[in-house]
Amino acid sequence: MSPHSYGPKRGGAWLREELLQLLSLAATLAGFCITGVALFHTIGRGTRSGTFADDILAVSALLFLVCSYLIFFALRVARQELAARLEKMADALFLLALTGMVGSGFVMVYTVL
Repeated sequence: MSPHSYGPKRGGAWLREELLQLLSLAATLAGFCITGVALFHTIGRGTRSGTFADDILAVSALLFLVCSYLIFFALRVARQELAARLEKMADALFLLALTGMVGSGFVMVYTVL
């Protein structure tokens, strides 16, 4: 089985490398979301869509931060089954947060137009 295939036979080293990359990306995207929320409050957009967009960004930032914690714990646990389960939870949260971030971008673009 190739190292890039999905399933229960993935190696521990490959799982660790994937988690390290996802940790870095989740933390960076959390920072981007927090920066976006701060910019919305600095600019002072009072529009309903602007408030909705920064609410989505705030929730996305929270999800990225929770994702980062899950990844951190997955890197620290000794049991590979638990690490794989934590990785799946982190992947799901990451996808949800990324979807929220993209949705917020669409709301911002719609507001500008």
